Amino acid sequence: MTSPAPRPRPRPHDLIASLQGRLIVSCQAPPGDPMRHTGTLVRMARAARAGGAAAVRVNGPEVVAATVAAVGLPVIGLWKDGDTGVYITPGVRHALAVAEAGAAIVAADATARPRPDGSTFAELVAAVHGAGALVMADVSTLDEGREAAAQGADLVSTTLSGYVAGSPRQTAPDLRLVAELAASVDTPVVAEGRIATPQQAAEALAAGALSVVVGTAITAPTALTRRFADGLAG
Repeated sequence: MTSPAPRPRPRPHDLIASLQGRLIVSCQAPPGDPMRHTGTLVRMARAARAGGAAAVRVNGPEVVAATVAAVGLPVIGLWKDGDTGVYITPGVRHALAVAEAGAAIVAADATARPRPDGSTFAELVAAVHGAGALVMADVSTLDEGREAAAQGADLVSTTLSGYVAGSPRQTAPDLRLVAELAASVDTPVVAEGRIATPQQAAEALAAGALSVVVGTAITAPTALTRRFADGLAG
């Protein structure tokens, strides 16, 4: 039996244009969560497509490949390796594995922290571009976003604001960072992190974001159930 032909990636300009003003759904589950199963995550991505998502963001080469094959939306892929320091697509080998699995966009930590393999973010960008995919830079500050754009990122996302020392800790999305990045770089800005309501998503677009990533508020039944249970427990 021959393997199916790889799905062609959209042209960069067309891909970015397809995300304008649209929702990206993060279909992930943490280690140990009952939802952390490739087939389940693919179904989650299919549900996101049915609900009107423009793209999905998924973790791990296996899930990326399965989602690309089954969902028919652009896939933003990453590879979380560990849970401290730089662990979102931390090295070039991780980035290439995600690209080779079929991701149209590879998301990677682009903070100022050192990468475990000693590589630079620019080297990761070059490797991913060589593999035919785009790069989304996950940053926590304005300076990191500017540097990521200068190093060739195709999109800059506020994913890590509030999760890295030196960025503001808050319960709401960092719309100030969205606005500052949108005013400072020509690279399209994606709003991600703690976006819990449609109103907050719309505010992110109004602040200058190309598109908005929502995860927990849509795709995390365990976390959502815990919020209700804790609320009832007082």
